[in-house]
Amino acid sequence: MNIAVNTRLLLKNKLEGIGWFTFESLKRITTQHPEHHFFFIFDRDFSEEFIFSDNITPLIQFPPARHPFLFFAWFEYALPSLLNKLKPDLFLSPDGFLSLRYQGKSMNVIHDLNFEHYPEDLPALIRWYYRYYFPRYARKAVRIATVSEFSRQDIVQQYNVSDDKIDVVYDGANEEYHPLTEEEKIATRQFYTDGKPFFLFIGSLHPRKNLCNLFRAFDLFKKTNPSEVQLVVVGAKKWWTPEIDSAYQKMIYSNDVIFTGRLNTEHLRYILGSSLALTYVSYFEGFGIPIVEAFRSGIPVITANVTSMPEVAGDGALLVDPFDPESISIAMYKIYQYNTIREELVKRGHAREGMFTWQKTADRLWESIEKAIKTT
Repeated sequence: MNIAVNTRLLLKNKLEGIGWFTFESLKRITTQHPEHHFFFIFDRDFSEEFIFSDNITPLIQFPPARHPFLFFAWFEYALPSLLNKLKPDLFLSPDGFLSLRYQGKSMNVIHDLNFEHYPEDLPALIRWYYRYYFPRYARKAVRIATVSEFSRQDIVQQYNVSDDKIDVVYDGANEEYHPLTEEEKIATRQFYTDGKPFFLFIGSLHPRKNLCNLFRAFDLFKKTNPSEVQLVVVGAKKWWTPEIDSAYQKMIYSNDVIFTGRLNTEHLRYILGSSLALTYVSYFEGFGIPIVEAFRSGIPVITANVTSMPEVAGDGALLVDPFDPESISIAMYKIYQYNTIREELVKRGHAREGMFTWQKTADRLWESIEKAIKTT
C-alpha cells in the first residue's frame, strides 16, 4: 500500500502534543511495516531525523501553512494537486486537517474540539476556520481517530458522526521519563529554584491551560502555608493573553513564580522528576500527555475533574475543580503536607502508566488505518 501523510507538524526541536503524537506513532508504524510505502508531505524544509526508514519518501509542498489563508491554500490547492499525482491508497492527517477538494480516501486524527467549547480562546480568523472546516473534515473522513473516549463522544455529539466511524487511540509518554535519584533531584532544584521545592506546570501558555486560576491557587496556597515553595512554569508564551498577564501581575507571590520558557525532553524529565507535583489543571484537554509523563516520573499529579483528564488520570491523581482556585490550592496543601498522600498517588500513577505507551498508540493507529483502507 501507498500511504500519504500530512507531516507538517514534524518540526525540529518544536514538537508539541500533536507533533509528538505524529512523531512517536509514525516512527513505529513505518519501521514495523516495511512492506508498505509512505509519502511524508512537509510544508517546509524538514529534518532527516523524521525520515525513520527506507520506505519513506519525503516531499515538500509549499506554501508553509501556519495561517488560515495559507491553511486554505495548502490543504485545498497545493495538497490535492500533489495527492492526485501520487494516487495513494489513503491520505492520513494526524493534525485533523483534510482537503475537501481531494476525492481520494482520507483519514484524520481529531485530538479535541476545544475551539467548539471555548472559541474565545482563539484569534477570530483561526476560530472561524476551525469551526467552519472541522465539521466538514469529520464528514469527509472515511475514518477518524481520536485520543480519548471523551473526545470520541464529543465528536459524535458536536458533528453528528457515527461512533462506529471513530477509533480511540490514546496518547503515550516518552520512555525517557523515569524516577530520579535523590542526588539528581537536589541538583535540579538547585539549578532552577536555588534548592527550594516547587510545583510544576508544563504546557503551552494558552488560556485553556488555566494559568489564571493556577496563579490564584498558588497565591492561596502560599497565604495559608508560609513556605519557600515555588511555582515553575514551563512553556513558550506564544498564547500569553492580557487576562493571563493580569492574573500574574495581581499575584502577591509573583516573585515565587519561575518561567523557564520551552525546554527539551532531556531538561523536562529532570524538572518534572524533581517537582512536588505536576499541577495540570486545564479546563479543556483531549488527552493530557504531561499526566502520563508525571506517572512515569514517579511524581504526584493534580489535575482537573473535567473533559478527558479524569479518564487519563483515573485514581492516580487528585482531581480538582479547575474553575475554583481554592479547590486547586487545597490539593497543593495535601501534596505538600502529607507524605502518605504523595506516596499513594505515586503508587497509583505507576499502576496506570502502562495503559498509555507510544507502542500501543502506534498499534491502535495502524488498526484504524487498516479499517480506513478497507472502507468501500
